[in-house]
Amino acid sequence: MPSGSARTHHKNVLLVARTTRNHEHMRKLAGSLDVSILLSTPDTFTQAISSGHDFDLVAVDMAGASQDLLNDIDAYVVDKGLVPVLFIVDEDQIATLHMPIQGRDDFILATASLAEFELRMTRLLWPDDESASSDIVTVDNMTINLATYQVYIDDEPVDLTLMEYSLLSFLATHPSRAYSREALLHRVWGFEYCGGTRTVDVHIRRVRSKVGPQVASHITTVRGVGYLFKL
Repeated sequence: MPSGSARTHHKNVLLVARTTRNHEHMRKLAGSLDVSILLSTPDTFTQAISSGHDFDLVAVDMAGASQDLLNDIDAYVVDKGLVPVLFIVDEDQIATLHMPIQGRDDFILATASLAEFELRMTRLLWPDDESASSDIVTVDNMTINLATYQVYIDDEPVDLTLMEYSLLSFLATHPSRAYSREALLHRVWGFEYCGGTRTVDVHIRRVRSKVGPQVASHITTVRGVGYLFKL
């Protein structure tokens, strides 16, 4: 869940799209970012902005978006003090995309990963949060969101326990260094943990099985020492 002084009030996002291709991403992002997302079509845009909600971000799918719609969106964001806009575009639209001169906007490919959507939206929603860009750790097909305690493999969330997540995130953020089982117990479980070092091996095995072979290959056993996250 977002935290910190720059994230103290709940955020509202408006998605304007003629198709439903981004709806599943938005459903997942509503939970991971802890924001409310209202879905609208170009035909219901006027109703959406008259619904009494104050939107902190407008995401507009450019597929089938008319110039009249873009003019209406531009008028709205200017009237609201330059609300940021995230333009969702297909690759063949990039060359002809005209970003507004005013405001703090961004664009993203419609085929982008869920993790990239989350990062772009986070930067627009919380521009003063300097830690936002460092909240995302990406290794191969795995993305760790350190702000929301979530792990994705190929954009699909991985069901990890808190200790499994803590162990994986610690190793991934401290790569290329071997840690003994005792050190991992202290750093991940805490100094007051009374269990034996075998619990580290058990959790390593569980993490490897859950993240799949590609990421598991980075978690290396160092004989006689412990474990190392290899980049």
